[in-house]
Amino acid sequence: MNLALPVVRLRVPTDEDALAWHRIFAHPEVMEFHGGVAAELSVYEELTARQRRHDAELGFCLWTMLDREGRVLGFTGAQPWPHAWGPKGEIEIGWRLGREHWGKGYVTAAALMTLERVRSAGVPGVVAMVDAMNARSIAVTKRLGMRLAEVFTTPTAEREGHCYRLDLESGNSQ
Repeated sequence: MNLALPVVRLRVPTDEDALAWHRIFAHPEVMEFHGGVAAELSVYEELTARQRRHDAELGFCLWTMLDREGRVLGFTGAQPWPHAWGPKGEIEIGWRLGREHWGKGYVTAAALMTLERVRSAGVPGVVAMVDAMNARSIAVTKRLGMRLAEVFTTPTAEREGHCYRLDLESGNSQ
């Protein structure tokens, strides 16, 4: 794929990013596959704090994604799978983007940077857990070279989900 990708920067989330994430993710389309409603500010405060810990301990996290001008677009990065179900013990790559920034290549550009960073941190492979109806995120997994490894039903929302995998040691899907 020879798509001209935009310039993005990734940084470890700051306290201020919790407020930015809360603001830009408070859109029904952004939250469609994340419970459908905007999360409270405290959710993002805890999430950004956890990501700072991940970065300090693991060398990677869900980073704040910034455009060329330094505006917060959302997040992209990787973290240990945080739930008791699913791919426990594995590293999940993920992203969330403010609605006004969709369709511009930001997630793909930032996800490619994420793959390089987690590979450099010694992570042998990643998963992406995606709602089966989330065509935009499924398209990103394909652009990253991931392959569908499992179809599952989420225990809480009882929705169909897909687990995509990518082997980072060889650069091929598992």
